[in-house]
Amino acid sequence: MKDGEVAFKSLKSVSLPNRWLHLLVCFMLVFFCVDRVSAAKHPVTLDPKADPSTCLQCHEDKTKGKFVHSAIAMGCNSCHEIRTNRDVTYVKLITATPYKLCLTCHADKNAADIRGKVHPPAVRDCLKCHDPHTSDTKNQLLKPTSGDQKDNLCLTCHKTGLDVPEKGSRHAALDMGCDSCHIIHKTGEMGKLEFDFHLAKGTPALCLDCHDPKSADLQKAHQNQPFDQANCVSCHDPHESAEPKLMAKFTHPPFAEKQCDVCHAPAKDGKVVLTQADAKSLCVTCHSDKNELIDKAKVPHPGAAGDCTDCHSPHASRQPGLPKTNAVEICLGCHSDISDLEKKSVHHQPAFAQGCATCHTPHGGDKDHLLRAKGNALCLECHGNDAVPQKLQAEHAITIFNGQVTLPEDYFTKNGVVKLKLQYGLGHPLQNHPVSDVMDPANISVVRVHLSCLSCHQPHASAQTGLLVKDQQNNMAFCDNCHKNRTNMRDTTTGN
Repeated sequence: MKDGEVAFKSLKSVSLPNRWLHLLVCFMLVFFCVDRVSAAKHPVTLDPKADPSTCLQCHEDKTKGKFVHSAIAMGCNSCHEIRTNRDVTYVKLITATPYKLCLTCHADKNAADIRGKVHPPAVRDCLKCHDPHTSDTKNQLLKPTSGDQKDNLCLTCHKTGLDVPEKGSRHAALDMGCDSCHIIHKTGEMGKLEFDFHLAKGTPALCLDCHDPKSADLQKAHQNQPFDQANCVSCHDPHESAEPKLMAKFTHPPFAEKQCDVCHAPAKDGKVVLTQADAKSLCVTCHSDKNELIDKAKVPHPGAAGDCTDCHSPHASRQPGLPKTNAVEICLGCHSDISDLEKKSVHHQPAFAQGCATCHTPHGGDKDHLLRAKGNALCLECHGNDAVPQKLQAEHAITIFNGQVTLPEDYFTKNGVVKLKLQYGLGHPLQNHPVSDVMDPANISVVRVHLSCLSCHQPHASAQTGLLVKDQQNNMAFCDNCHKNRTNMRDTTTGN
């Protein structure tokens, strides 16, 4: 790129009438340099129409090995092309990226067409896992999916089972290899464990391949309750845990204290029997405050009016509050309209990572859409310059919304939460730009321009950075939606 840098530096010395022509030349030069960088310089000159057999005179090793890519038999030029420039030969792929090249044959692996969770490297970078020519491992994998960290391909990215606490536990199945439980490219209906985690089978069928439900030791450990139809990973972590017996991090107190008879009567005919008529009646014997909240909410949550175990695990969970899946998926199972937004490239962190209950009250509330605060107050709880999260030193956590929501202590720094320097409702995105309703100076009881955070931003996801409405780009064209005169930015449209 040195040629391009020199060209750009020389632009300053060019007279104004000739500058546009000079600029065009600069861009052409840079484009040529970039294209050249994307190709590999070949050590000897080749004919662009060279037969693939010519390549094999030096690259015969690409055709030999335990597992050879079937594309090799199609010829080198099925993937590569030869280009010459001034007697210099460059060899490049026939597509812009390796991923696009792989999709010319493996179209079924196109992440854009798959509904469900795709293993991240498979979204855009096949070569993180596969050798495109030959390998000693099946499917041209760079390494096996078993062994220690040095030998295991999966442990290149995943650190599962490598740092188990002294009093914790590690699943012995890890030593059998990751592919004993996982099929990495398996995808399907979102929300099902089998597909979300690329499992060979769903649970408990996968677990019962190794763990016999008729084992006397297992039956005793489960208090003689029927467990062969249960979802094993609702209580156990399938890989490692800081607790014995692979127990999940968060446990329901009666379960943790082995007081099973608080909720369960002896099993009958191989079925679970509760001490109350139904799950909700059982839960409210201890959680009457939640029952009262659900019954008296001005804005009820229909999902909370049903069985508590529709959303909560009665035994254990990986997350606080004991959601059956996680703090996001537990909501998206019903709210498919929000689930569809996950396809967009830019996500609001609370909506698709921290959890929906960061902004919404899950059991019922007083405000529209079950929001924890009204209007801009919701957004400014995190993004306002005067927002002060309360610290919980012992728990290494912070709370917002007057202690209603608990977050990790590094939440704001880790996620780069933007604090807006607002004063008197002004200051974003530019100094003196209003962020709330603009009143009519002639009558301050009349709103001249309705304005809120949602006038410009989407709360869940967008196809563009900034989460701007209608997936618009962050540029002057977006500002033109309200500011109809660029020479006088105070001249705005009325209403939203």
